[in-house]
Amino acid sequence: MINSYLQQAQLSADTRLISAELTALEQALVSTSLPEVRWHYQIPQLGEGGACSLFGYLQDEPFKLTAYVTNNEQTHTKLANLQAIVNYIQQQTGVDWYGIYQTHDTAQGKQLLKLAYHGAPSRPLFPLTADFAAGSNNVQVALSKTGRIINNVEQYLSQGGEYYTCDPKVKSEVCLPLFNRSGECVGIIDAEAFHNDFFDEKVLAVLIACCIKIPQFLV
Repeated sequence: MINSYLQQAQLSADTRLISAELTALEQALVSTSLPEVRWHYQIPQLGEGGACSLFGYLQDEPFKLTAYVTNNEQTHTKLANLQAIVNYIQQQTGVDWYGIYQTHDTAQGKQLLKLAYHGAPSRPLFPLTADFAAGSNNVQVALSKTGRIINNVEQYLSQGGEYYTCDPKVKSEVCLPLFNRSGECVGIIDAEAFHNDFFDEKVLAVLIACCIKIPQFLV
C-alpha cells in the first residue's frame, strides 16, 4: 500500500516511518470523537477574472458545501472523519494551513472541491484545466498525479515554478495527490507553513500516511 502510493505519486520517503504514522493515525481515528462538520465556510473575494484571491478580503456570503455534496448521514460521517484527519495533522505537525480537496464535476467543469481544512479562509474550488495549472501548484499536482514538496516558495517561484499565492506568509508547501483503488487521482491535500524547510522526513511521513487513509472518506 505504502510503496504503491509512493510509486504513483513519484515520491521517495521512509516506508517504515510512514507505516508507523499510518498505524498511529488509525488508532487516533478510532479513539477520538468525531468533530463537527463545516458545511459553510468563509472564502476570499476573487480578483479580476477570478484567477486570484484578494488576501484579507472575504466574500459576504459563505461558501455552501451543501450546493455540491448531499447532506445525509453517510456524507456527514465521511466529512467528520476528514475533519478529524485535518485536526490530527495540525496537532501532530503544527502546520499553519492544511486542506483536503476532492475532484468534483460542477456546472463549470471538473474542479478541486475543498471538503475540510484548518487555517485561514481560502478559495473553495480550483478549475482542473491546463490553463489554470500554469499558475497553480494544486491543479498541477492533480493533473500530473505527482507530489510536490516546496521548502522554499520564494526560490521555487524564482525558478519559474507554478504557484498560486493565497497567503503571502506561506514559505513552504507540500501538495500530494490522492488515489482511489484503481490508481486514479481523485483529489489532493495541500499543506502550508510560514517558514522555510518545514517539511522534514517526519512531517512528510504524517502527510503521506494520511493520503493513504483519506480516500476511504471521500464523498
